[in-house]
Amino acid sequence: MGDKDFEWFVKQFKQKTGVDLSLYKEPQMKRRLTTLRDKKGFDSFTRFFKAMEKDPQLVNDCLDRLTINVSEFFRNPNRWRVLEQKILPRLLQKGRPLKMWSAACSTGEEPYTLVMLLDQMMPAKKFQVLATDIDEVALSKARQGIYPARAVKEVPAPYLKTYFRQLNGLYYLSDEIKNRVLFKRQNLLTDPFGTGFDLIMCRNVMIYFTDEAKDLLYQKFSKALNQGGVLFVGSTEQIFHPEKYQFETEDTFFYRKI
Repeated sequence: MGDKDFEWFVKQFKQKTGVDLSLYKEPQMKRRLTTLRDKKGFDSFTRFFKAMEKDPQLVNDCLDRLTINVSEFFRNPNRWRVLEQKILPRLLQKGRPLKMWSAACSTGEEPYTLVMLLDQMMPAKKFQVLATDIDEVALSKARQGIYPARAVKEVPAPYLKTYFRQLNGLYYLSDEIKNRVLFKRQNLLTDPFGTGFDLIMCRNVMIYFTDEAKDLLYQKFSKALNQGGVLFVGSTEQIFHPEKYQFETEDTFFYRKI
């Protein structure tokens, strides 16, 4: 029953949600979904899916489990320093408004970190930030902009003071930062990408995908970037043959479109 049961689930889930689980690395993804299924009290994926047909919240729970929404502001702070001191100043030399995208943005820490940096460097009308994720639950949390202490532990003190207010152990992001990000639902693997981006951030997501899916995504990201634009990836996601996608390494985990 085991494998056939799971294969049937993968097929049905794709029809229902548009999300193709076969493009995720199977052991990690199957383990996570099995844990969730067991926790919800189902002994097979067939029964789990049939319950999803009646309870949309189970679908959300599944997507939530797949995307592992562990995020924080200024994650890997030394990479953000490179962005602030090297990458953004070069992009600013273009002398026109910058178009930026945080792909698979989870609960919003990453695009909001970017906006805080940009706020220190240029007027609001000089940039626009799009942020997308497959998980509606994560996106609604992102739009609220309320975070636990662990999410803000890397935020520099002046930023914490300027952009957050603290209440009952939670940190509320200011409206001026929240209003600068447009959040949208998007399936990276199947939905079309916009074009003309100067910076795309897609960090700590590629590790969940098969090589075939990664290859597709790098090609789509490359097409979405302007010449000289930058793809910023996570700290375990080095691209081994960047030239295959018209990229060159500008710094560790930053790839410039050539």
